[in-house]
Amino acid sequence: MPETLLKPVFIDAFDLDDAWFQSLSEILDYGHAYTITKGSYEGQKRLEFDFVTVRVKKPAHQIIPIIPEGMNIPAPTDMDYIQGYLTYLLTGTKTGTEDYTYGERLVDPRVKIKENVNGKEMVKEMPLCVNQVEEVIKLYKSKGFGTNQAIMEIGMPSDIKLTDPPCLRIIDTRIRYGKLHFILYFRSWDLWGGFSSNLGGLQLVKQYMAEEIGVEDGEIIAVSKGLHLYDYAWDLAKMRTNKNNLVIK
Repeated sequence: MPETLLKPVFIDAFDLDDAWFQSLSEILDYGHAYTITKGSYEGQKRLEFDFVTVRVKKPAHQIIPIIPEGMNIPAPTDMDYIQGYLTYLLTGTKTGTEDYTYGERLVDPRVKIKENVNGKEMVKEMPLCVNQVEEVIKLYKSKGFGTNQAIMEIGMPSDIKLTDPPCLRIIDTRIRYGKLHFILYFRSWDLWGGFSSNLGGLQLVKQYMAEEIGVEDGEIIAVSKGLHLYDYAWDLAKMRTNKNNLVIK
């Protein structure tokens, strides 16, 4: 019996609209259909890349996806939502029902510690007293661009115990050829509901950081072994990519 190997996919996109369109098209051709046994929407089917790299050369050119006129397809995001998402990414605010937010992990990370107080188990949060966004800016401005240490981490080891651990784990950065570039890793990533908003918000963060550092805005390269499309969006993706006759097995 022939050995089945992973099928990595490389998408070379001009802007974020192009990246979304190409990703939809490629996942319909190369995605693996399976039923979720653990995670969000257990029991539901989704289509997923084995592994994908999405390179976006000019992410600021067109941030939100363009839906052609006449297509009865809801836009996955808009600029108002992305502007709000930017605030989410740059503040540590979270609700009482949230275990974390990306913004908290970036600018005000906290570690949860369990203590026994008078026979009762209590959980308190210990602040780590670091703003990773500002530290990366300071690092480049004070030490120059010849470093591989300017990385911002979302994930923590204890996340393995969470019901919904963070999808975005790493925001790595590089300044080369006079531009600030982001290299991202998503452990899991919703192509229809999250991709465009995530990359749009992170693009605005990158633009802010580039301006603070004094360099130009650069590329985004995102990698994931979990970029997926839930079955409710399969027909929408077929419509957007004009692959209405495609049968997903």
